[in-house]
Amino acid sequence: MASSSTPAQDWSWPSSLDALIAAPRYHTLLYENDAVRVLDVRIPPRHIVPLHTHCWPSVTYLVRWANFIRRDDHGNMLVDTRRHVPPQPGTTTWAEPYPPHTVENVDSTELHAIVVELKR
Repeated sequence: MASSSTPAQDWSWPSSLDALIAAPRYHTLLYENDAVRVLDVRIPPRHIVPLHTHCWPSVTYLVRWANFIRRDDHGNMLVDTRRHVPPQPGTTTWAEPYPPHTVENVDSTELHAIVVELKR
């Protein structure tokens, strides 16, 4: 299901890169209204999520951890979580909007998170 909402006004990337449009296999819409969009994000082991964006700030609730590598739209590594202490399931984190990026699950377990994007 694609999002019916429009990106933030100052967002410079096309809506075709929205996570639900560009990478629907990995992002499922759970709920959406004028204030929030809730996504179920699941990345199986050794999968690479295609290039996509998240145009709103968000709170992420970690259901199941897996190490991953995030790369920008030029393939440059932004984050390799294997270099950090892994968070525990149930951890919540804040994130600003994500410009175009890919995510590669480099672990043997599925990465699973609930992402609440804040539109206002």
